[in-house]
Amino acid sequence: MATLKVSSSVPSPSDDAEQLRTAFEGWGTNEDLIISILGHRSAEQRKLIRQTYHETYGEDLLKTLDKELSNDFERAILLWTLEPGERDALLANEATKRWTSSNQVLMEVACTRTSSQLLHARQAYHARYKKSMEEDVAHHTTGDFRKLLVPLVSSYRYEGDEVNMTLAKQEAKLIHEKIKDKHYNDEDVIRILSTRSKAQINATFNRYQDDHGEEILKSLEEGDDDDKFLALLRSTIQCLTRPELYFVEVLRSAINKTGTDEGALTRVVTTRAEIDLKIIGAEYQRRNSIPLEKAITKDTRGDYEKMLVALLGEDDA
Repeated sequence: MATLKVSSSVPSPSDDAEQLRTAFEGWGTNEDLIISILGHRSAEQRKLIRQTYHETYGEDLLKTLDKELSNDFERAILLWTLEPGERDALLANEATKRWTSSNQVLMEVACTRTSSQLLHARQAYHARYKKSMEEDVAHHTTGDFRKLLVPLVSSYRYEGDEVNMTLAKQEAKLIHEKIKDKHYNDEDVIRILSTRSKAQINATFNRYQDDHGEEILKSLEEGDDDDKFLALLRSTIQCLTRPELYFVEVLRSAINKTGTDEGALTRVVTTRAEIDLKIIGAEYQRRNSIPLEKAITKDTRGDYEKMLVALLGEDDA
């Protein structure tokens, strides 16, 4: 369930483009006006605003926003204004330029999107970077990380609800044997995680719990806490089966007493506001005894805070 609030009577794209132009003119930038428009438009509406702005003023709206804004607020607005596929392509490309911790972002993009969303991200990657997401991921990673991540980002899963219970039983047994022997990087385990539909994977892990008396994530907790590949494998399974729990953990880590990870916070809010941020927020409150909006406003300031609150559907607009 989305948190984004879009008015039932939205101005035309040309009116919105004109208002945004007004926000950029004169002394200083009218950030509140920018938030009131972009923070309350759907992906399709934002796409039309960008097109209209370019046709009317001969400028790329994203470049104008980049010039007019700064810091975390700029990042939130730019990520939000991109089409979802473009945004995922950008996030993936940035992740291929950093070290091991960014593997989590690549896995997140690969496993929490639908097949068509991931395909659009790969197509946007081609268009923007003149190469494939798969080749950059393969170049960026090594060993077991490459073995897992390349097939994940290359995946095009079946999206239906049909499951094969005989197959679920067989693969639950296979996975249990591999985990028992600590063969976490086994080719069959990776093949199952990267090719099976999410419905089939859920059926397999339900069967795993029925047959072996514990959840698969519990079985994987018995491994080495410092094993980064094992941590990525656990996150992969969580993203494929209960993505809201994964995002709650990302948010909890991003908003903590030692400081805010604005990059992770911005990424989760901008990528999930039109999908399931309401579910994530409810789970966050259940697990942390504080509403997500309150946790965010305690740790953020200014226009950045206002934009995040707007995307959470908690502002007055």
